[in-house]
Amino acid sequence: MDSQNQTPDWEFVQSFLAVAETGSLSAAASRLGQSQPTVGRHIKALEEAWRAELFHRHARGLRLTETGETLLPMAQTMRDAMYQMTLRANGQSQEVSGVVRITASDVSSHYVLPPIIARIRAAEPAIQIVLVATDATENLLFREADIAVRMYRPQQLDVITQHICDVPVAIFAAKSYLDQRGRPHSPEDLLNYDLVGYDTDELIVRSMRDMGWHVQAEDFAVRCDTQSANWELVRAGCGVGFTQRSVGVADSAVEEIDLGLPMPSLPVWLTADESLRRTPRVSRIWDLLRAELAQLV
Repeated sequence: MDSQNQTPDWEFVQSFLAVAETGSLSAAASRLGQSQPTVGRHIKALEEAWRAELFHRHARGLRLTETGETLLPMAQTMRDAMYQMTLRANGQSQEVSGVVRITASDVSSHYVLPPIIARIRAAEPAIQIVLVATDATENLLFREADIAVRMYRPQQLDVITQHICDVPVAIFAAKSYLDQRGRPHSPEDLLNYDLVGYDTDELIVRSMRDMGWHVQAEDFAVRCDTQSANWELVRAGCGVGFTQRSVGVADSAVEEIDLGLPMPSLPVWLTADESLRRTPRVSRIWDLLRAELAQLV
């Protein structure tokens, strides 16, 4: 921080933005890959340099003060400018080498993408892959990823999207659980089994309601919003659950429960920033991902 003109370091501004947008030091630190004390020091340094309080501290985290609200759009403009500079610089690189960051859901990152990435690395060993596993919506605008694998159509501006396929969803349970409880023979039988679902995420509840089952969160004996942990609960024998069919059929610990129900499917979309999509390394990984993901159906 320049002590004479109080020009903030960009790293400090990033911390300010992250805290403003996440509402806490811990969440901001996780987003930035920094420690919580480091982010806290950045905020304190800004407040001392500008002689202004940027956040109100309260029980649930941090909330912008009036001064902070005034400064937020300016900081976001700085971020946009830095991002555009990065895009322009990266867009000039014609080498099929370097780093490509891929973001995908927790389940896809754990159970779908690892073998795909292994094959991509074999085909393009000069390209390094960073996998960002998250169920949160990573914003390509903030350079958190070069390519996103989405299970919905992105609506963000200035990005290129391509629908790859629709991945079937199916019902599964651990073989050990079914050996103990027996196999269901009709859709109605399922409600007599322990169900594994999400807690605050209503995706499964809405899907079951669309199929005519009037269920609510309390009807699920075991609940967890982290998708990979949710699937591990099914694998461990906690009850009947739902996942991408390609994930379940590849797992010898579980058994598909096919009751002739019209199960929903998940659309798979690839997304990338329009400028970065044209760079050789991103274009090459995009093409390889598209070919691999198309085989999931």
